[in-house]
Order: sequence, then structure tokens, then C-alpha cells
Amino acid sequence: MAIYIALLRGINVGGKNIIKMAELRKTLEQIGLLRVQTYIQSGNVLFESDADEESLRKLIENEIERAFHISLAVILRTAEELNLIAANCPYTADEISEAESMSDAESLYVAFLPKEPSKESLARLEAFQTENDQLRAKEREIYLLYRHSVLKSKLANNLPKLDVPATVRNWKTLSKLVALANEMTATTQR
Repeated sequence: MAIYIALLRGINVGGKNIIKMAELRKTLEQIGLLRVQTYIQSGNVLFESDADEESLRKLIENEIERAFHISLAVILRTAEELNLIAANCPYTADEISEAESMSDAESLYVAFLPKEPSKESLARLEAFQTENDQLRAKEREIYLLYRHSVLKSKLANNLPKLDVPATVRNWKTLSKLVALANEMTATTQR
């Protein structure tokens, strides 16, 4: 059995694709996922399963479409993978601190992808980097550092140029998901 984190793309954003977390938990429990819990309204689900990533992704996407009539992408990571993503942030503490001092909002984000983007699509996105908006790609994640507002960032607005679905979480949310996943892992090992 593994602890998984499902990151749902595009729910409860701007009044669209509304799914209540209690209903989502119940729906996912009904398809056999164990110890299901959610974190905030933006589509973060932790659960336990012995199925493989691809089977789980299809199962969850199909069930959400059936139960809620919403077609969306689900990005999965294991607790171990999420820990590595957090531990391997490519930005230094000084770079992050500098960005935070220039912004009145979150500065560090991670875009989660179902698969590694092609070199061509990554190059298209890299064209939107500036000294204020930077990215560093590592396999199926893209670390994003914004020195001003993410809402006004051309880099953020052009993530679709990757030609693969991406769902983005800020560092605070990622850190909380890591902590929740580690708590679940600890109770599994007892």
C-alpha cells in the first residue's frame, strides 16, 4: 500500500467546477480508496491504495466525471515523491527570500505535470521567463519563482504551452501536503 496525493486541476476556481470536499471524499471512498482526506478546497486529496499511478489516475478522473459531470486532469504523486519534490527545490534560500521581499503574495510555486514535457514545449515556456519570473524544470515538475504577482505573470499565463496538463500549488500548500502525507505514512508504519 502506498500513500498518494491526488492534485485535481481546475476545481473550485472562480466559481467553476465546484465540488464539495465532503462529497469528493465520499465518492473516492466508494471506489475503494482508503483513508481518504482532503486539504483545502482547491482539490488536494490524500489516500492509500495498492493500485498503480496510471490506473488510479484514470479511475479518479472517470469517477469525478461520472459523479460530478466535470472532466478534469488528476495528477498523482506518492508521499515519497512529494517529499523529494519539496527537498529538491532548485532555488536557494536567498533567491526565495529576495523574491518574497519584492512581492506581497506567494512567490514560490510548483507546477505538477502527468509526464515530463518535451524539450520543444519547455523551450516555448522558457521564452516567457524574465528576471522577475523564473522557472526550473525537473522531470515532471516545474518550480516557479515570481518576484511580483503571479496573477500578472506572462510565465504563469503561458503554462498551457507545455502541451500537457499542469496543476500548480504554492509552496505553503505543498509543505502542508508533505506534512499530511508524512503523518499518514507514520500511522501506516505503526
